[in-house]
Amino acid sequence: MAKFEFKKENSNATEKIAMSGIIDEDVDFNILKLSDTGNIEIDLKNLKSINSCGIREWIKWLSSSKNSQINFVNCPKIIVDQINMVDGFLPTNAIVSSFFVPYYNEENGTEKNILFRLGHEYSQNGLNSPAKVTDDSGAEMEMDVIESKYFKFIKK
Repeated sequence: MAKFEFKKENSNATEKIAMSGIIDEDVDFNILKLSDTGNIEIDLKNLKSINSCGIREWIKWLSSSKNSQINFVNCPKIIVDQINMVDGFLPTNAIVSSFFVPYYNEENGTEKNILFRLGHEYSQNGLNSPAKVTDDSGAEMEMDVIESKYFKFIKK
């Protein structure tokens, strides 16, 4: 499995970070210093896994930037699960602007991840009615999560 990698760039007063691979005990967030003021966008689309040691390092790293506005985009299910389970995983100065929701069609055995965006498929008050999702054959798919648990972080 690919180790942790990141790309960092500054764009119009926003610090953008794209992460990929795994976050575990080998991650050294010290090489990825965050601005303590301004806007930070963290793209998590290509993260594959995170373990308990990685969670500890993640929380310590993000706590170093208390005065910034952190915006998480493209959060995979592994991150949404941690946001819902681990107190402090999502700092108080952070928002989730988009995350993936797994869908499944039992008849065809097809799976698909659908991006939910703040202001479209959900708001701070909860879910908006999601559009019908179909697989490549046109068969309707169902959310492959327990809605009351998976979307819990939205109302925090």
